[in-house]
Amino acid sequence: MSTPYEARGRTQQKQRTRDALVEAAKTLVAAGLTPTIEESAAAAGVSRPTAYRYFPNQRALLAAAHPETVATSLLPADPPADVTERLALVVQAFVDLLLETEAQQRTMLRLSLEADPAERAALPLRQGRGIGWFEEALAPLQLPAGATHRLAMAIRSAVGIEALIWLTDVAHLSHADAVRTMNWSAQAMLQSALAGNLPPD
Repeated sequence: MSTPYEARGRTQQKQRTRDALVEAAKTLVAAGLTPTIEESAAAAGVSRPTAYRYFPNQRALLAAAHPETVATSLLPADPPADVTERLALVVQAFVDLLLETEAQQRTMLRLSLEADPAERAALPLRQGRGIGWFEEALAPLQLPAGATHRLAMAIRSAVGIEALIWLTDVAHLSHADAVRTMNWSAQAMLQSALAGNLPPD
C-alpha cells in the first residue's frame, strides 16, 4: 500500500498544507460553490501542483471537506432511559448537524449520486453512521432480533439530508416545518413499532 504524500517527511508542515486546502474547500462549499482543486488551492495560498500532491481530483478534496463527525454517539453524557426521549434527542442533534452544514451535505449527496459504486461506498455520507446513532437511541427497546436495526434504517430514511432536500425543495416547506416533519416521522415510526407494527423483515 502506498504511503500518502503528507506522511512522508516534513509531516507537520505537510499536514498544515493539507488542512489549509480542506478548510479553503469547506469555506467555498459553505458559500454555495463546488470548488475545484485549483480554486481551493488559490484560496489557501497553495500552488496548483502542490495541491494535486494531496488530492488527485476534486472528488477526493470535497470528500475530505465533508463535515463528518467522528462522534460515536449523539446522546448526552447521562441519557434518559425513556426511548421516546432518547430518540427525540438524537434526531434533534442529527438535524442540528444537517442545518449547520447543509451546503456541504448537499454537495456530498450530489457527489454520492454521481460516483461509481466503489467510490460511493467510500464517501463519508454513505458510511451509515446515522443508523448507528439511531440504533443506540432505540437500545432500550425489547424487539425481535434485527427489528431494532430495521427500525433505525426506517427512521434514517425519513431523517437526513435527502429528506431535508425533498421537504424544502420539492414540498416547499420552511426549514422549521421540515424539521418538525422529520421529528414527527421518527416518533411515528417508533410508536408504530411499540404498538407491535414492526418494520418489514
